[in-house]
Amino acid sequence: MSKEASISSSSRSLSQLTMAPKLLALSSLSSICPFHIPNSTPTNFKFHTPKPTLILCKSTEPHTISESEPDGYGAAAPTRGDIYLQRQQVVAASSSVLATTKKKKKKKDKIFNVSNLAPCCYGCGAPLHTSEVDAPGYVDQETYDLKKKHHQLRKILCGRCRLLSHGHMITAVGGNGGYPGGKQFISAEELREKLSHLRHEKALIVKLVDIVDFNGSFLARVRDLAGANPIILVITKVDLLPKETDLNCVGDWVVDATMKKKLNVLSVHLTSSKSLVGISGVVSEIQKEKKGRDVYILGSANVGKSAFINALLNTMSYKDPIAASARKYKPIQSAVPGTTLGPIPIDAFLSGGKLYDTPGVHLHHRQAAVIHAEDLPTLAPQSRLRGQALPSSGPNLDSQIADRMRSSGLSGLSIFWGGLVRIDVLKVLPETCLTFYGPKALQIHIVPTEEADEFYQKELGVLLTPPRGKEKAEDWMGLETKRQLQIKYEDIERPTCDVAISGLGWFSVVPVNKSAGISNPVSEVTAGELTFVVHVPKPVEIFVRPPMPVGKAGGQWYDYMELTEEELEVRPKWFF
Repeated sequence: MSKEASISSSSRSLSQLTMAPKLLALSSLSSICPFHIPNSTPTNFKFHTPKPTLILCKSTEPHTISESEPDGYGAAAPTRGDIYLQRQQVVAASSSVLATTKKKKKKKDKIFNVSNLAPCCYGCGAPLHTSEVDAPGYVDQETYDLKKKHHQLRKILCGRCRLLSHGHMITAVGGNGGYPGGKQFISAEELREKLSHLRHEKALIVKLVDIVDFNGSFLARVRDLAGANPIILVITKVDLLPKETDLNCVGDWVVDATMKKKLNVLSVHLTSSKSLVGISGVVSEIQKEKKGRDVYILGSANVGKSAFINALLNTMSYKDPIAASARKYKPIQSAVPGTTLGPIPIDAFLSGGKLYDTPGVHLHHRQAAVIHAEDLPTLAPQSRLRGQALPSSGPNLDSQIADRMRSSGLSGLSIFWGGLVRIDVLKVLPETCLTFYGPKALQIHIVPTEEADEFYQKELGVLLTPPRGKEKAEDWMGLETKRQLQIKYEDIERPTCDVAISGLGWFSVVPVNKSAGISNPVSEVTAGELTFVVHVPKPVEIFVRPPMPVGKAGGQWYDYMELTEEELEVRPKWFF
């Protein structure tokens, strides 16, 4: 046979091999040829392993890869050894990351960890003990041993909380912002230290502010405690505002005041723990913003944190069985500022996380920090506020004083608001009206300014209370702080401002009140200045603020600010 014939016969045999892919579709060829060859019959060829032969395959049709084949399948795929090594490397890397995160968590836990603390009274948060009977957290030895045996120490109410629940006034906080009188078991500084861990944790802060003492209870330096955590602002006790108050105006006023304090909050809620008004909106906001974090209720002393938590649990219990069971062991409510003496963890969320009732932040600039413990209930309004306008004819007015006010107004007179505030009216219009909003227990008395010092010394503890009783009056520090206020006005028929006394209430200033009953004609003045001198105890602060729109008249004179789109985006929404 010639050379050309042998070549042609070889090419024909090769072409037959290539044109008949069925003969090559052996399972052992998958490592050599990665192509998929259908309908193979492995019985046509026999392979001898001692002499491996290289077979070149050339397909005349375009090759298509099945969608079911995994990526990297074939000779170039990683071996089982490579896959095993890769898995070992991933496990080693993840274990090192977990180790570092555990170290960070341990460092944070060293700062503060509520769950690691000793068992505490569920009513006030004070650590349980069996040593001193009068101290917060005291439990008799028999009860303590029994509850410990059954692992129920976190379901004990201490002796002090039992007395508080029956109306006894037992103060336990001293120091800067604490209260004179009574036994002092803890300082206000120590209570603030119990809140210092918040700035290092990821939490949701619900900050409470008393609408009656808005400026005094606002906690302007709340970022020192809360850190960078998000804040929901809750305004409490709105049920105490005067009748026919337009809460749309009040909500807008609160947001304006919050923006001026440069405190960014998620939202503002007007609430009443007594009537449960606005509580459901707070629950919705908490569920929306919680995101697996713990929730801390923060606020100044006696702002109503424990009452708010009880209202919160009451509202949540309709849909959350965990909150319903938590209502059985809820924090104690009391008129005594400083009832809560330690963080109280509450299992309140079905989705996980805890709700914490925290000790109140005790502020030295409020009236509660200067009066005796027995007089504290007089500072807490028990019913809806009713403005007391002056000049007017009231039961505490002398006939000569009433005649003087009807003829020339308040100029030259001194107004005593209990024994806690004295206002000397130096320069006002004859029709100028002052309207007082505060506890009904504090009576208002008016005397000529030249007789004010003698009247105060004589009637302190008798007519001018608190302090109540001559014995307490002898130890009373007096009205040592004196501040002169020069108030400018432009619109004479609407309130110019409010003068708020920290921890007590406020009085609004109206330059001209046409219904004041003044015999002289209304002054034809469009702008001017009013002058007062306000006397208060030394640490108490005085705030001059835009007037709060309360009562029926407030909704009539209040003007909403015109805001740009940028300001509306930054401005928090308020809910009621």
